[in-house]
Amino acid sequence: MSFTQFDFHPKIAAGIKTCNYETPTPIQEKAIPAILEGRDIMGLAQTGTGKTAAFVLPILQRLLDGPRGKIRTLIVAPTRELAEQIHSDITKLGRQTGIRSIAVYGGVGKLPQIKKIRSGVEIVVACPGRLLDHLNDRTFNLSKVEHLVLDEADHMFDMGFLPDIRRILKYLPTERQTLLFSATMPGEIRHLAEDILDNPVRVQIDHSRPIATVKQVLFSVEQSGKTSLLKDIMAKTNMAATLIFTRTKHRAASLAGQLHRAGYAATSLQGNLSQQKRQKALNGFKRGEFKVLVATDIAARGIDVSGISHVINFDVPDTVDAFTHRIGRTGRASCTGEAYTFAGRDDRKIIVQIEKLLGKKMGRIDGFGSNVDLPGETFPAAERPAKKPWKNAKKNNRITGRSNGRPTGRNAASANAKNQEQPYVRNHKAGGRQKSRSRAAMMVDSTGNLFLNP
Repeated sequence: MSFTQFDFHPKIAAGIKTCNYETPTPIQEKAIPAILEGRDIMGLAQTGTGKTAAFVLPILQRLLDGPRGKIRTLIVAPTRELAEQIHSDITKLGRQTGIRSIAVYGGVGKLPQIKKIRSGVEIVVACPGRLLDHLNDRTFNLSKVEHLVLDEADHMFDMGFLPDIRRILKYLPTERQTLLFSATMPGEIRHLAEDILDNPVRVQIDHSRPIATVKQVLFSVEQSGKTSLLKDIMAKTNMAATLIFTRTKHRAASLAGQLHRAGYAATSLQGNLSQQKRQKALNGFKRGEFKVLVATDIAARGIDVSGISHVINFDVPDTVDAFTHRIGRTGRASCTGEAYTFAGRDDRKIIVQIEKLLGKKMGRIDGFGSNVDLPGETFPAAERPAKKPWKNAKKNNRITGRSNGRPTGRNAASANAKNQEQPYVRNHKAGGRQKSRSRAAMMVDSTGNLFLNP
């Protein structure tokens, strides 16, 4: 089917055409008719399946009728990046409708948000914390809200936002349409859905399985070898845009810095950055100024960038759900993508769970093995980190520049001459006690062979 079958208003159809949408995704096909009818929705679908347009398009259609300049739709999202992405999609899809929206989140000043809301907007896309700040200050009220959308509800639970959500609900009218979207359905989200949804339509689109168009490769490598392996892969693989996930903010910043110094257009997206720097990093990645974005799971929510060719799990995520969200950043909108996961011995348990979800084992590659074959690419694996040289010659009698104890190459003559000219000799006083030496004395005979000095 096509979007024309939904019979959207011409102004909304123009926005659909501008965004080059032609065929609705499965969740759009099932959710849009129910939302247009005014039904509550419980939507379960993985990242990258078109959930945002699934609720934005029918809401825009319903907002065309009715008053303007009042907050009639509230969309709650867990992160600033996701709030900005939803706001951006509303702006593009509803450009010709005259419907206005605003993204409300912390890390920036309140006053500009207050001024814009009071100037008249119909849609507020907000993060829970800043929204409650405004509501507590009585900056504006939500008494005219007709549509409530809770997006990424499971992640709001992970971030501890459910108590905030319940407080926000007290500011809303009981007569409203409520749409709840989530990638997974933990018990807490199920209880919330039962409390706030009225006879909902349940839309479930393979919500727990990673996108089938993403090729999976598992690299067996310990932590100390990951950076070397990553650089080797990036040097020998054609990557249009790469999203790399780390477990911590510090590692994201450190790894991005190392890649930048290695000559890659890389940046990081993590919680220690100011909102201005976060937006600069994300916008630069979207525009192609940065080819590599290193991010944490929380910061990556809301990254809606087309054309991400590769997702690399530098650190294996803690949960299967997090893995699903990460992988969903590539292979979007029925495009293909590749996902590489770096895993060591300590990651075996979560890898078993991930492969159970996938229904098959990922292709294994030894990060320090022989030649490695990736989908469409062939390159040698990264070298093992060099071992530290022995400092104590008592443990290893070989010295620098020698092979099997014999001087080699251009250093051979000088090494022989040095040893012949300055053999190790130590005189001791008669009856004196000889101190033990930490190094063995080397001598060279006329054949060039080494032997211990007696």
